[in-house]
Amino acid sequence: MATACARHILVKQKDFAEKLKQQLDKGADFGKLAKKHSTCPSGKKGGDLGEFRRGQMVKAFDDVVFKKEVLKVHGPVKTKFGFHLIQTIYRT
Repeated sequence: MATACARHILVKQKDFAEKLKQQLDKGADFGKLAKKHSTCPSGKKGGDLGEFRRGQMVKAFDDVVFKKEVLKVHGPVKTKFGFHLIQTIYRT
């Protein structure tokens, strides 16, 4: 079974997610932005979701984590929770 480790920043507004993404693209610290802005409880840990298996997250989130480039920040990705910026740390 495939597993991955990822971190994310969750916000309610797509335009705000895009602004954060621009900051990240310019070298901003992912963990600091997650702590400051993420509405997910994982924000306290810099957005770290730890390791999880395929199928444990909502499909749109899973698709990014298990199919897109590792270590690159992807998004905004819309789910029922809001808009995510997602960075996959590793996957097996």
